[in-house]
Amino acid sequence: MEKLEKEIKELSSIYDKESMDTFISLYFDGKDKKFISGRERACEAVLEGEELENFEKTMQEIKKFLERNKKMAIFASHKYDYFKVIELPKIKNMLVVDSSPYIRPLVESIESYKSFFLLLLNYNHAKIFSISANRLKEEKKLSAHIMNKHKKGGWSQPRFQRLRKESIHAFFVKVLEELKKFHGEIIIGGPGQAKHDFMAILPKSLQKKIVGMIDVDIDDIKDLLEESMDIIAEENRKGKEKLLEHLKGEILKDGLATYGINSTIEAAKNGQIEILFVEKGYKLRGWICEKCQVVEAGIKNECPYCHGKTSEVDVIEEIIEFAERTDALVNFIEEMKKFGHVAALLRYK
Repeated sequence: MEKLEKEIKELSSIYDKESMDTFISLYFDGKDKKFISGRERACEAVLEGEELENFEKTMQEIKKFLERNKKMAIFASHKYDYFKVIELPKIKNMLVVDSSPYIRPLVESIESYKSFFLLLLNYNHAKIFSISANRLKEEKKLSAHIMNKHKKGGWSQPRFQRLRKESIHAFFVKVLEELKKFHGEIIIGGPGQAKHDFMAILPKSLQKKIVGMIDVDIDDIKDLLEESMDIIAEENRKGKEKLLEHLKGEILKDGLATYGINSTIEAAKNGQIEILFVEKGYKLRGWICEKCQVVEAGIKNECPYCHGKTSEVDVIEEIIEFAERTDALVNFIEEMKKFGHVAALLRYK
């Protein structure tokens, strides 16, 4: 996820001050090539002159690359000799021509790249998996020989139980030391009592990272990813609810928060935003002056402030780009109408 965040920040800082149709952003699932040819014809029908020439040459470079590779997001401009490819687990087909790379789908995908870890264990075995981009990957496997039955003629029952308990504790400590190496929230799974006994030895700092438990056999991983993703989705929902409550509180006390299109644009441009909230799927037609970076809703052919050339944009995309340039976090929320579709927690006023 850290690599993707760096790539998004790089893309957010790129824009052409002179032309409105310089960069092609292609999100392609590797299946529907008719979609590409259809969007290509549509763009060629409305572009002309240098912008059309740049589009055609950029598309040639993209299609050559697509012959060797399939599922990807591509950001390219022949004019600036720029070509970046990013692999995504889920891609909705989209081709956008604009003065800057279109990054909103990338920012939305960050949530699915958030890393979680899954620990599966019983009293003899443990497996640590990473979960990222809807994929389960085994990171570590541990085991110990723990005696399960007390044989007659051997140790006394109390001594046997004490030695077994000590062996289990030693094994759990070994698992704990491995788990400390992984940074992120954790789901614990396993059969019966073992996972609860393991929880009892965790330090408080690690207990805070536990977001859920799954009762499952250690070798039964068939439905494990789906169950884990449900827990992760619920954890994300709770986290967003908590942030929204904080936002409401700051607005009520006239604190470090703002909402609505115009005030959020200004805060984003000034680098004031700590956390940006955007209504999922909401778009707003507007314009930007690439020269003085003024963004407003509506349509204007000339910037009323510097008389520079304007480009038609999605205002929400521009707010996201401003936020990404200043390392703000972006959260996509299902319903934000009462906040004017966008809002933000601020670093300062």
